[in-house]
Amino acid sequence: MSSTILKRATSSVLKSRVESLLIGASRRSYASVAVGTDVVSAAPDVSLQKARSWDEGASSNFSTTPLKDIFKGKKVVIFGLPGAYTGVCSQQHVPSYKNNIDKFKAKGIDSVICVAVNDPYVMNAWAEKLQAKDAIEFYGDFDGSFHKSLDLGKDLSAALLGPRSERWSAYVVDGKVKAFNVEGAPSDFKVSGAEHILEQI
Repeated sequence: MSSTILKRATSSVLKSRVESLLIGASRRSYASVAVGTDVVSAAPDVSLQKARSWDEGASSNFSTTPLKDIFKGKKVVIFGLPGAYTGVCSQQHVPSYKNNIDKFKAKGIDSVICVAVNDPYVMNAWAEKLQAKDAIEFYGDFDGSFHKSLDLGKDLSAALLGPRSERWSAYVVDGKVKAFNVEGAPSDFKVSGAEHILEQI
């Protein structure tokens, strides 16, 4: 009897968490960023934190990188994801860009950037684990201010992740968005991968 009750309770909790994730996805408000948006102007005074070890961070006095230094005068492909070490992010999203880096270079892209609401030390360890640091520039958005400024923040507490971001990608030239894609739910991987944005450049 007690075993049956426990199974029902466990099933109910799991169902509740899944429904919470799905509801969050269906109710998400679309980002304010769109084709033509100036990323630097949309996120004034916001900086990102380049992936690095703790010692490297300390030796640089925990410096950050202003958005204008990342985007101005450059052709950039940037993609955002819910978090380091998570399933789709590790198994599909980052590898899609890593495996197509030569195609981006052939199209004149100056840098391919991955950003997530994580600290730069976690991003650094994750990038090294994926053996992707030579191909992709990784940045942390430790307080989520970059994603919040672009209305790309996402509450993923139901998955025990807390405040994170949507899964998205953009092609940016001299700070101006030329192509923008955002998934219907953070667990989706349909329009934010490398293959899709390569067709938009």
